[in-house]
Amino acid sequence: MGAKRSDEVWDPLFDNRTDRRRAAEVPQTPQTEAPAYRLAFADDDFLCREELRPVRLQLELLKPEILLSERGIRSTVVMFGGARIPAPGTKAWAARNETQQRNLTAASKYYEEARKFARICSRHSAETGNREFVIVTGGGPGVMEAGNLGASEEDAPSIGLNIILPHEQAPNEHVTPELCFNFHYFAVRKMHFLMRAKAISVFPGGFGTLDEMFEALTLIQTGRMEPLPFILFGADFWHKVIDFQELADFGTISPDDLKLFNFVETADEAWDIIASHYGL
Repeated sequence: MGAKRSDEVWDPLFDNRTDRRRAAEVPQTPQTEAPAYRLAFADDDFLCREELRPVRLQLELLKPEILLSERGIRSTVVMFGGARIPAPGTKAWAARNETQQRNLTAASKYYEEARKFARICSRHSAETGNREFVIVTGGGPGVMEAGNLGASEEDAPSIGLNIILPHEQAPNEHVTPELCFNFHYFAVRKMHFLMRAKAISVFPGGFGTLDEMFEALTLIQTGRMEPLPFILFGADFWHKVIDFQELADFGTISPDDLKLFNFVETADEAWDIIASHYGL
């Protein structure tokens, strides 16, 4: 009967796939067609009940963790940034007026730096068998696409952590398919961004980028996360949208909190910070 699990550990019990197949083959009767008869783990309606939210949270935490561990990925370089930033030479599709058109078109330089940064990280990742410094993005367009594209240009794997949104969002085509995940819960997705993070890079973006950036900074500031290279691309942008110094002057953050992150303009500058931090 071949009573072994895939890891060669002896197991005399039939697995759940066998029972799921058997359950589907039983004669159709009023009893077997009733929702109550369905195997609990094979019953989508049951799994989507409000009372099962804790189980769904656990599943979203476990699935990527198991697959990333099986792939041997030990650390990542996180790339946060705006979905609306276009690739150089392409239309700023998200622009709603001339000012946005001008700003987003100029911001395409960050797409190119994100692409270069991902290439640099991926070259160093290759030296570890693509286990360390693996690129992870939100899997969408803009800066995220640039990150996955840069990795693919080095024939390196990259991770995409997609999220279900009210408007249609498909993963960008450069995410490694077997490392392309989809989430319902923002909170669990954020955990996966940070659980293996060896460096965090943040490019200009909107509410989502700011949310991700400040949550990660808060974890480091409060000692809940190891200090690591935290890199903000585009000093002019960040100084315009956030007055970090005013927060320190006002007293709502410590002056030392300004040392938690670094501003850079280029991919090479960003990698130099990572290399210096880890003595590479």
